[in-house]
Amino acid sequence: MRLICAGITDVGVARDHNEDDFYLSQGGEPLCVVADGMGGHRSGEVASALAVETIVQYYRDTVLDPEDEAAAVRSRFWPWRKRKPDNSEERRLVQAILCANKAIYDASEKNEGSKGMGTTVVAAYFVESGLYIAHIGDSRTYRLRHGKLELLTEDHSLANEYVRMGILSPADLEHFPYKNVVTRACGLAEEVEVESNFEASEDGDIYLLCSDGLTDCVPDVDIHRILMEHDDLDDASAVLVDAANRNGGTDNITVILAQTLLA
Repeated sequence: MRLICAGITDVGVARDHNEDDFYLSQGGEPLCVVADGMGGHRSGEVASALAVETIVQYYRDTVLDPEDEAAAVRSRFWPWRKRKPDNSEERRLVQAILCANKAIYDASEKNEGSKGMGTTVVAAYFVESGLYIAHIGDSRTYRLRHGKLELLTEDHSLANEYVRMGILSPADLEHFPYKNVVTRACGLAEEVEVESNFEASEDGDIYLLCSDGLTDCVPDVDIHRILMEHDDLDDASAVLVDAANRNGGTDNITVILAQTLLA
């Protein structure tokens, strides 16, 4: 499997600084990460940067040992998950995010000015047969396959909870005043649940990891159209960001595109 990646982040129109951060594979670990920080006094950008740094460093520092990973699961890392990851690579990705959660939480406890800082995280780790996806919050992963765009993650947000409970319909979300309130984030509590899953890849699949600065301003139908119209990943990333800014640019915008080539 060969992986081609492109990524871009932009402050947007409405904000005066960028609290997003990202990492994309550059020939080393086939890992992509998007983090969207939150918190006052610029601590959101501290949280997102610390999340990305911790996740990447975890991968660089660890040698995968299935027995060690299994012991970690038994001890404390997934105490209230409905489904424990049964694959060592999936456990590794989840544990990397849990380490980021601890790093951000500990940093916020030590610094009064950073109290309450946190970040969303969505990360993908690519293997020969597909990719493992793990996320907290409302940053998303999409897949474009055979001309069809599919959302692969489920937002941890108040708006999505209301839709699931039938309080809101998807059509109501545009005017819902609390649509950016997340129900789960990295660093806000000492313990957090990370959602993860595996997706098999096909030749030519394109995966989009993004912060909500993109999806709040660019409807899925337009994301789909842009990806279909632009074969070059760098061009497509830039056009997606431009579309978000043309539609108001109400938040920071981060986009990663990753294409899997199996031939």
